[in-house]
Amino acid sequence: MSDEDGVFGESVAAHYDASVEDRFAPEVLTPTVDLLAELAGGGRALEFGIGTGRVALPLAARGVPVHGIDVSRAMTSRLAAKPGGDTVGVTIGDFATTRVPGTFSVAYLVFNTINNLTTQDAQVDCFRNAAAHLEPGGCFVIEVGVPELRLLPPGQRAVPFRVDADGWAFDVYDTATQRMSSNYVTLVDGRPEYEHYPFRYVWPSELDLMARLAGMRLRDRWEGWTREPFTHESRGHVSVWEKPAG
Repeated sequence: MSDEDGVFGESVAAHYDASVEDRFAPEVLTPTVDLLAELAGGGRALEFGIGTGRVALPLAARGVPVHGIDVSRAMTSRLAAKPGGDTVGVTIGDFATTRVPGTFSVAYLVFNTINNLTTQDAQVDCFRNAAAHLEPGGCFVIEVGVPELRLLPPGQRAVPFRVDADGWAFDVYDTATQRMSSNYVTLVDGRPEYEHYPFRYVWPSELDLMARLAGMRLRDRWEGWTREPFTHESRGHVSVWEKPAG
């Protein structure tokens, strides 16, 4: 999470909101903010990977004090320029290790952002960092997909998730290291342009162990923000780990 100009620089920030336009839809965003506001209670919220403020700004508009940590000045400058952006504090740094003053009722990572930490050590550090920021009884929330390895036939490493007249996109998995990447080939004026984003996929049980190493325990796990049951068919989950109150 240190390559600001390479992965999360101006070229990504300039079109990021448009690229995730569906994530701003009320049916997606409202349940997210509802749950985080509930967990915050009357306390403060800390967002890891705050980006352009998709979640932080409506959460702050609910009266929840929000602070964010993000590696990218290009992304967070978009947040600051939006209405209400001056009410959200931002610290530039790696959210796996960067500390900010004070304690929080809830810390959270949304939309697969835990996978942006591309080593297991960094993901473990992220849980420890969250626990260090939480007040007793506070919660750490992660929204992330379940690795879709069942879609891989023997001998294949790539899973396409978009194919149309404008281009195609596919994920590539390395099951030995849990490294993966999302790859996009887009046709612009008849010429292909290629983008590559590295990640590390992580299993729900692995996240639970990371939480235990950080002194937290699983409180809830749902398929999504509207609290549907999590099952073996779920393609993602929202998980809540709690720091002991004592």
